[in-house]
Amino acid sequence: MAAMAKNKSKSKPQSEDAALSIMETLTDFTSKENWDNFFSLRGSGDSFEWYADWPELKQPLLSQLGGASDGIFQILVPGCGSSRLSEFVYDSGFKHVTNVDFSKVVVSDMLRRYVRSRPEMKWRIMDMTELQFPDETFDAVLDKGGLDALMEPEIGTKLGTKYLNEVKRVLKTGGKFICLTLAESHVLSLLLPEFRFGFETIIQAIPNKPSNKSNFETFMVIMKKEKSFVPNPIKSLFDNSSQNSNTKQANSVINAIEKENSIRAQHSLKDESGAKLEFEKIIPGRRFEFILGEEGKSIYLYKAILLDSKIQSEPFVYQCGIFIVPKIRANEWLFTSEEGQWVILESSKAARLIMVFLDSRHMHASMDIIQKDLSPLVRNLAPGNSEDGTQIPFMMASDGVKERNIVQQVDSKITGPIIVEDVTYENENEENLQKSPENKTYRRLVFERSLGLIQSEALLVRENNDEKKNNGSVSNSKKKKGQRKNDAHKDSKNKLKIDHTCLASSYHSGIISGFSLIASSLETASQNEQKVKAVIIGLGAGLLPMFLHGSFPFLQIEVAELDPVVVDLAKKHFGFLEDQQMKVHVGDGIKYLRDITASGTHNKETRILIIDADSSDLSSGLTCPHPDFLEESFLLSAKDFISDGGIFVINLVSRSSAIRETVISRLKAIFDYLFSLHLEEDVNEVLFASATETKIEAENFVKLEKLMKFPLENLQTDINKIQRLK
Repeated sequence: MAAMAKNKSKSKPQSEDAALSIMETLTDFTSKENWDNFFSLRGSGDSFEWYADWPELKQPLLSQLGGASDGIFQILVPGCGSSRLSEFVYDSGFKHVTNVDFSKVVVSDMLRRYVRSRPEMKWRIMDMTELQFPDETFDAVLDKGGLDALMEPEIGTKLGTKYLNEVKRVLKTGGKFICLTLAESHVLSLLLPEFRFGFETIIQAIPNKPSNKSNFETFMVIMKKEKSFVPNPIKSLFDNSSQNSNTKQANSVINAIEKENSIRAQHSLKDESGAKLEFEKIIPGRRFEFILGEEGKSIYLYKAILLDSKIQSEPFVYQCGIFIVPKIRANEWLFTSEEGQWVILESSKAARLIMVFLDSRHMHASMDIIQKDLSPLVRNLAPGNSEDGTQIPFMMASDGVKERNIVQQVDSKITGPIIVEDVTYENENEENLQKSPENKTYRRLVFERSLGLIQSEALLVRENNDEKKNNGSVSNSKKKKGQRKNDAHKDSKNKLKIDHTCLASSYHSGIISGFSLIASSLETASQNEQKVKAVIIGLGAGLLPMFLHGSFPFLQIEVAELDPVVVDLAKKHFGFLEDQQMKVHVGDGIKYLRDITASGTHNKETRILIIDADSSDLSSGLTCPHPDFLEESFLLSAKDFISDGGIFVINLVSRSSAIRETVISRLKAIFDYLFSLHLEEDVNEVLFASATETKIEAENFVKLEKLMKFPLENLQTDINKIQRLK
């Protein structure tokens, strides 16, 4: 079936009269004979685009396909006709494109045209309503007018339904059906209901080029195949205010979307067959997505996910709980991935958990209003007797902060919004309270892109009047002089400063515990008054470098930080200082390391390399480090850098067991020795790699402790937890 429909604009205005004459042969768009005749009259080597020219289509289409392909991404183009769409997709990096059309004339012509220039592209004579491919073969099915051609109003929906069922069959789970259509009402009335269950649907408009005088606008309907069969509302990425928009056509599409979404909301608690789902009993491992709420019965609609615990032998604290995910955290892996959602359920101690995702619709509503709106909606979803009066607790993704004072907010071109804040926590443990009768205050560095993760955290202490004036560098002395002038009226006893003699972050302590693996080398260097180079990629607030600087005087510390704004904040608010033994290099840490290894200046002095740089893409499931630091080329540079008896340290933050296994596998492939420290009640895992023989020895704790100027309370405990992986 060739890709076309009536009333389309053409890509070659100069041949308009000839094209219209040829089109008169198409009395029936579903007839193979008519299409053979059409393409024969047009002649070989000719292309024909009925709508959506490539310059306008390129960006929105490639963004849905995901950019350049990795070589295994399979695309099907049904009803390909003589369109150049496949050619453009192929040239964009997607080599595995299979084109089908039931016109042998056009398939033969296209095969001759591309067999040499694009040899990996396939061409098959095949009826798109009877595809001869196994189930779940393709990652994407790309339809440009094929459905429109099948949906002749006089013929009805039989062929269209048959074709769409074939699309659903051959599409992989997670794959996308991308349908370029004029979105006429009779087409949408079939398309949208057919993909109501088991697909996430997005509709966007393809802009017409200014010279196009067509009265019709092209729409791209993207349907992503999911495991869940619960209907999701259709997302619209357009409105009717565009300058080139056909207002009547756009309004028709908007009305169709609203009508379908209304139906989907009514089906939100029904299975694919339309039967009402039962919630009285817990069904181990049950998970499904649905729309919570109904027009006229609730203020808002909510995207929700119901999870029934996989293990029923647990002593649950709650039979049912509601977990609210705020909009700002809705894209984090922990909340968007199935694996992360099961982690949330387990930590909630609930037999059933209903996760509710807030979005822009709820921006102006207080949490009290949200909870009051949700309470009657979730009551019938609780297991057991919903009328027994049992309260269903509300939980929310938060950080347990009791009091918060924003010190500074800045916007970085590299990192985005950054917050410096002073906080006290709700549950300060008794041990800490015994040391200080007042609640402890911590200063935190927070990147807004990952509010669920604190980048750096430091303990604030009262300024000591008896502090020795020679503790700082020259630049520090100048700073204090200026402060005395500006703040002479303030009582110095009330001033707070960062305590660089301790580490508030447990993973920082964990990183230092790994130094025990090279304690003998560090001891020898200290005794011989030799400098040991420590390179840290990722400054954060500079707390780890400052502790190392004070605790290990023999370290020559070099820090690479990509964002100059982060460096400024570390100096301004966290007491970070540079001197002869502490230097910061603003730039790409990967390039910095490669420059060092290429120069050869690191030989016999390199000992320690620490990676503590986060990833900006939280949806990937890997929060730290950035994936670039796990590429083979970088790991080989790291191995070369520490080759002379040093150690390579990675702060790994990921709740995904699959991602962890991948990271471990990559490190094992490069390094001969690999160790791990998993921190309890924390998502951090510290990995230590070495290219030379390294052992866990009991006496190493004593050696390391003697080298340190500042003791760490849990150092021995952490060292004892280090496990050898290779």
